[in-house]
Amino acid sequence: MVMIKVLIVDDSALIRSLLTEIFSAEADMNVIGVAPNSYVARDMVNQFAPDVITLDIEMPKVDGLTFLDRLMKARPTPVVMISTLTERGADATLRALELGAIDFVAKPKVGVSEGIEAYRVEIVEKVREAAKARVKKRTTSATAQPLKISYTGTEKIIAIGASTGGTEAIKTVLNQLPANCPAVVITQHMPPGFTSRFADRLNKTSQMNVMEASDRIRILPGNVYLAPGNLHMQIEKDGANYQIRLNNGPLVSCHKPSVDVMFDSLADNVGKNALGILLTGMGKDGAQGLFNMRKAGAVTMAQDEQSCVVYGMPKEAVNMGAVQQVLSLDAIAPAITDYLKHTSVTSRL
Repeated sequence: MVMIKVLIVDDSALIRSLLTEIFSAEADMNVIGVAPNSYVARDMVNQFAPDVITLDIEMPKVDGLTFLDRLMKARPTPVVMISTLTERGADATLRALELGAIDFVAKPKVGVSEGIEAYRVEIVEKVREAAKARVKKRTTSATAQPLKISYTGTEKIIAIGASTGGTEAIKTVLNQLPANCPAVVITQHMPPGFTSRFADRLNKTSQMNVMEASDRIRILPGNVYLAPGNLHMQIEKDGANYQIRLNNGPLVSCHKPSVDVMFDSLADNVGKNALGILLTGMGKDGAQGLFNMRKAGAVTMAQDEQSCVVYGMPKEAVNMGAVQQVLSLDAIAPAITDYLKHTSVTSRL
């Protein structure tokens, strides 16, 4: 058995104690150190080379985001953010993901001991997945220029599903798509309160108009619709058009919103006029839905193992034969525009 070396960084002695207890109870985890601040954490990183770091955002002297930025530039290490700010400060959390954090878990605002215990399974699962994740040294890279297409139809819909590592992967794809691109619908595993802020951040860098989806809104070209946290998003026909439908149904594939729910609705209602893409993420949500899309005549793509943070969802889809093209993250947007250049705008069903 391979042991996962975990370093806990948090200014709360209670949280450090509770997390130590949680990880120590796992047969494959070993807490190699606890740090009350970034200075102690830096020394422990150099001394013990942890496999995963759990990191608080709000700490004295040097805050967690500053520490994370320096860590990913100097010694890239999988990081799971565990902080109250990850719940009430979505921007801080999204910034942490931009800086290279693998995932996040929100600490409870009250009843810390009981609340952390309730999050035991989630914390352990995310640390375990983070240990498998690919992390790269953070560098300042040139912003990709949007690609160009002459497409003007309204019948095509591009659908993207993602989970762990997906926020940055989605941004990479969207930032290369032009303003006149067909509509894009996205399901990213994310809790309530985060999706609206994520949509706002994407809207600032994308040529397209990005928004959190609302029920019964008409789907139009040049727009990106992000499934709200804790609601399933489906695409339905509305006469000659398509519209978004949201519902508060049960978990599907262990998630809400579920990629499978969105993909299945596209298979049923959009068929060959849809393009389905599965990006990085743990688990298998979206694999069966993408398979159903392919059976319905849609074009299907998945991110390759080398460029995924976590090669879970795409791997499941590839293994079941749901994927026509397996591509690196940087190649996905060019593949989308190439598909649009070679497809007929009169192919509506």
